[in-house]
Amino acid sequence: MATGADQVVGLGLVAFSLMLFTYYTIWVIVLPFVDTDHVIHMYFLPREYSVILPGVAALFLLLCVGTFIGVVTWKNRRSKKLD
Repeated sequence: MATGADQVVGLGLVAFSLMLFTYYTIWVIVLPFVDTDHVIHMYFLPREYSVILPGVAALFLLLCVGTFIGVVTWKNRRSKKLD
């Protein structure tokens, strides 16, 4: 069973993900149909960033995954050489 702290962290992550998904959905799907002089545009970045930011996040994720795989592979090879 998950402890209370684990449940709070999980709920926080789910809430953050839901908030981010809602923000991005409004930014990408709804805002193109709203007039550019409407006040809601003050709360969002320019549309160019709607493509750039996920691309940068994807590259960062690939970098982290590749680094993790490289470190695990390197440690496994090093331990085999010591045996």
